[in-house]
Amino acid sequence: MTPIDPRRTALLTIDLQNDFLHPKGAYGRAGQTAEAIAALPARIAPIADGLRAKGGTYISAQFTLVPGPDGAPLIAPHLKALRPFLGKGDFAPGAWGHALIDTLAPADYIIEKVAYSAFYQTRLEYILRAVGIDTLIVGGIVTNGGVASTLRDAHLRNIETVMLTDGCGAFRQDVHKATLISLGTVTHQMTCAEALSAIEATS
Repeated sequence: MTPIDPRRTALLTIDLQNDFLHPKGAYGRAGQTAEAIAALPARIAPIADGLRAKGGTYISAQFTLVPGPDGAPLIAPHLKALRPFLGKGDFAPGAWGHALIDTLAPADYIIEKVAYSAFYQTRLEYILRAVGIDTLIVGGIVTNGGVASTLRDAHLRNIETVMLTDGCGAFRQDVHKATLISLGTVTHQMTCAEALSAIEATS
């Protein structure tokens, strides 16, 4: 991998939102939590700070459930079957639950996404081209879902990526580890500490 140019690099976090991580969020209320996921914001925050200090950008991609006329969210059938506890107000644009977790807020740009990939039917690619970004450092949740889909879509667009191996997480550690192996030919991989060192080493 060529050295990171912070001015052409963005940290992209996937789904690090109150409704996923906060105890009072949609997943927390339903008892759907994992220590590996809860630890991510504090581990990633120094990268956001370090990259910005060198002229880089922080983008937060946030899962969104679009409310219908009666307030009930539009939910894909597979997600409704998997997460039957999701309902009115959860992951709604502008709501507290939809917001980026406080440890990382604010981001420079917010991307609303309705599917796994942060590229699918979003303005992410437009922002990257407009700002002159060609490298993404990616972390968030879940490793095998939004993170993996976004990394693969970036690869198809010839966007250089670094996957934060301990800056993303899944509800099962074996699934997380298997995904790291499967993405080994798609993206560069670094720990959060390694990525921060690479950023700090730039002039």
